Amino acid sequence: MLTLSPSNWNDYELIDSGNFKKLERFGEFVLERPEPQAVWDPALSPQKWEEKAHAVFTRDGKSEEKGEWKLKNSMKEQWYIKYQAGDMNLSFRLGLSSFKHVGIFPEQASNWDYIFKQASKLPKGAKVLNLFAYTGGASLAAKAAGADVVHVDSVKQVINWSNDNMTASKLDGIRWVVEDAMKFVEREVRRGNQYQGIILDPPSYGRGPNGEKWQIEQHLNAMIKACHKLLDPQKHFLILNLYSIGFSALIQESLVKSAFGKVANPEMGELFLPDNNDRKLPLGTFYRFSNL
Repeated sequence: MLTLSPSNWNDYELIDSGNFKKLERFGEFVLERPEPQAVWDPALSPQKWEEKAHAVFTRDGKSEEKGEWKLKNSMKEQWYIKYQAGDMNLSFRLGLSSFKHVGIFPEQASNWDYIFKQASKLPKGAKVLNLFAYTGGASLAAKAAGADVVHVDSVKQVINWSNDNMTASKLDGIRWVVEDAMKFVEREVRRGNQYQGIILDPPSYGRGPNGEKWQIEQHLNAMIKACHKLLDPQKHFLILNLYSIGFSALIQESLVKSAFGKVANPEMGELFLPDNNDRKLPLGTFYRFSNL
């Protein structure tokens, strides 16, 4: 069982965590956001958090997810940061959303490193499918390695954001698909299409563009079985990432084994970010394999 955290994030820092919050630096700006996994005490005083933070997110009391940002005068609503690892140079436009998100999940850089490494081993023009693709960090990693990338997300605004990130990263040619992920996969199976790489990062709950419902407990098994039909048996990699509390890496292993049987070079574990006092904040589980 692996525990992974990014090692190349000059533009990101988890300064402190605790009391169900995290204090993070994204480039030149420091943000304070809720974090349900940070159940310990912060290392820094409330005064230090207040001094450091350029923006603080608070719930609005009517929703468990939505809220608002309190900004200092120096804070921008949009800005850019970079992620560089070896030959991979990615840029991301960040922004403050009403759901506390900023357009990037920094712990995913560990997955980007894996995707870039595996996609670099594929022949030129190999196809990589990124499902539930959000603002496209994994898509950019695969594209930077030379893959032909199909990026699927149900929200058009998020696709537009991904396109901005592609342009900022000086890449092009990613195919954008605004569609329910399950519908897209089922159609690709019927067409007999195959991919050499598949990336899955499904939410606990979501809606497709036409109201299609995604619930991870009900639909993930069917999604994994469909991906088995889509994945090229000769040359391939697959990565499954989950943030849903209660879905351990062992559950992912059993799901993949049930659909795929024995796989080559399997790896599983947790993603985390260490704060400046070396408390490890868990931020998801993963299961991945590759025969490359």
